[in-house]
Amino acid sequence: MTQERWRRSWTMLSRYPTIYIREEALRDGLQIEDESISVDDRVKLLDILSRSGLKQIVIGSFVSPKYTPQMAMTDEVAARFTPVEGVNYTAIIPNEKGRERAAPFANKISMDRQGTAALTTVHMCDVFTRRNWNRSQQDEIDRWAGTVEKARAKGLKTATISAHACWGSNFTGPVPLPDLMDMLQRQHDLWTEAGFTVDACRLGDPMSWVMPHLVEETIAAIRQRWSAIRDFALHVHNGRGMALTSLYAGIRALAGEHILRVDTALGGIGGCPYCGNGQATGMAPTEDFVNMVEEMGIDTGIDLDVLIEAAWLLEDILGRKLTSQVSKAGPRPRGAALYDPNMPFVQTFAEARHFRLGPPAYEGRPKPWKEPIESPQLHRRTSEN
Repeated sequence: MTQERWRRSWTMLSRYPTIYIREEALRDGLQIEDESISVDDRVKLLDILSRSGLKQIVIGSFVSPKYTPQMAMTDEVAARFTPVEGVNYTAIIPNEKGRERAAPFANKISMDRQGTAALTTVHMCDVFTRRNWNRSQQDEIDRWAGTVEKARAKGLKTATISAHACWGSNFTGPVPLPDLMDMLQRQHDLWTEAGFTVDACRLGDPMSWVMPHLVEETIAAIRQRWSAIRDFALHVHNGRGMALTSLYAGIRALAGEHILRVDTALGGIGGCPYCGNGQATGMAPTEDFVNMVEEMGIDTGIDLDVLIEAAWLLEDILGRKLTSQVSKAGPRPRGAALYDPNMPFVQTFAEARHFRLGPPAYEGRPKPWKEPIESPQLHRRTSEN
């Protein structure tokens, strides 16, 4: 059995959760970039992402321009982009004023999560929520009762528990697991006392405190305490280089009967201007995450070539290199995509783009060997791919 066939056979026997990817580049990504990025560029990027096979895309935030001036153009983006059938477009709508701004675009943007109820996310760091939302942690908690009543009035039956800054804060330090579990327990109790079934949990990390072992122990604790929770979501940041590995840990911590919803951003951009790390915050790059899970045998239905095209466009828009890797080196080549054994010396990022652009990307570079390269291993190019 070839290595590739063995890998796919092994994957059939393994038990991974069902994975849903939500693309955040136009929201969490651009909110930390220059506010002068044009509506034309935003719409162009959104249109490419829409044809990549992504099923969930956040187009921006209907927030106060005073707090996040980069999102002041969200109304124009919402008006001008062309929705693609099968793609669920959403936006951050933090309050009633934001809902009023978003209302004219209800035919293009999903205004509510369907079928389940969720409390306004509580932050484990009171300092961060004051900086980011101009309200306290207690203000967030005080909204819970009203949310429960609205959910009851809508006839909803299931509910979500959630928290943000789950593992720590740049302003107040680490969050012990018992503190996080106590906060989730308070929400769980509120929902169950109101007659709801809690079947989902959302965990957020705006300040890059996530670590793979923390994700594993948190999910294990939640699964042990509430076996009815089968739907998990992770929104993690990459300021300390742990986002992609932490998402992998989340996959491994769950099983085939679970759902894992992950937020990623094209090129790895992202970050809140109030967390203290600026553009260094970042998120797991969408193209790197898609490449990883596809190599694990998990079919995403996403065209990685289109994501790479979008990443190159994003580099042009931002005027700098992105932190993602697959957009630079390409996915692992197979079959006809394997590199030419006699390709010349490749040195620069531009030359490395030969994986998409072909020989013109490295034309004229030196070939120091004296004879064309031959190897008995080259037969594998056809026999094992």
